[in-house]
Amino acid sequence: MEREEYKEYDSSFFAMMARMKYINRWALMRNSYPENISEHSLEVGMIAHVLALISNKRYGRCLNAERAALMGMYHDCTEILTGDMPTPVKYYNMDTKEAYKNVEKQAAKELLSMLPDYLYEEYESILFPKEGEEYLWQLVKAADKLSAYIKCLEEEKTGNREFSSAKAAVYTKLKDMDLPEVRDFERDFIGAYKKTLDELKK
Repeated sequence: MEREEYKEYDSSFFAMMARMKYINRWALMRNSYPENISEHSLEVGMIAHVLALISNKRYGRCLNAERAALMGMYHDCTEILTGDMPTPVKYYNMDTKEAYKNVEKQAAKELLSMLPDYLYEEYESILFPKEGEEYLWQLVKAADKLSAYIKCLEEEKTGNREFSSAKAAVYTKLKDMDLPEVRDFERDFIGAYKKTLDELKK
């Protein structure tokens, strides 16, 4: 196709995505070091990817691990518009939970509207998982919880007791998900997060 046939755009989608690094998580907690949603989203993408691989290699599924990584990378992007609402507020009761879900959907649609038409459907399928991807999305949510649990471990390692209750609550949620992939990740990888750099290098 000739260059002149392309319509010119001044899309703000990726400029908005770049602002994830300005939104800090755990706003109500005293942090030893801050964590923004850009950092969190990369970790969730990486963990979601390996959870899908574990599912394929050990439990006979045929999941798209690369897609799991993408879904993880973008899973919190609506917080660019909504901000990071503390979990106790977000899930205070069913009414607030449902209201926040609606706000998230509206924010996702607003972000998608910032894309050129030829990319809209591609990113819509990432922000709104397709039918038949329920298990993959469940692994992404598990990766989100694992990332939160890892943050609690890292804070605890610095001597910060602020995250003790959060650690217990997140761990309970992980157990309640009852996913074999999560159990395998915990068994094979979580212990290393408790080590120092020198211990990791041995």
